[in-house]
Amino acid sequence: MKLYGIPNCSTVKKARNWLDAHELDYEFHDFKKQGVPESLMKALMKAHGWEPLVNRKGPTWRNLPDERKAQVKDAASALTVMQENSSVIKRPILERDNQYLFGFKESEYEEFFS
Repeated sequence: MKLYGIPNCSTVKKARNWLDAHELDYEFHDFKKQGVPESLMKALMKAHGWEPLVNRKGPTWRNLPDERKAQVKDAASALTVMQENSSVIKRPILERDNQYLFGFKESEYEEFFS
């Protein structure tokens, strides 16, 4: 099982705390230190579309110039902006047995692990 995110993100911290409290082993992939895995992002976009992966509510997205935001209109342009600004990726991304969760909601994690 692998958790992708940024360690100082409050939502990632909640997910990590939940996993730790339930004594679930996972590998953490830090987007800032280890980069954005292109193959993962392409696979996720193919399976789920690119829209759920772009966090349009966060400060990184809001601080992008309007012309840059307007350029994000398909999977290729979304991938480019996610690689340039990993903080724009909806996080955390939890991967287990080729199934994925985006973000953290305790009820979704409980159902995912039941």
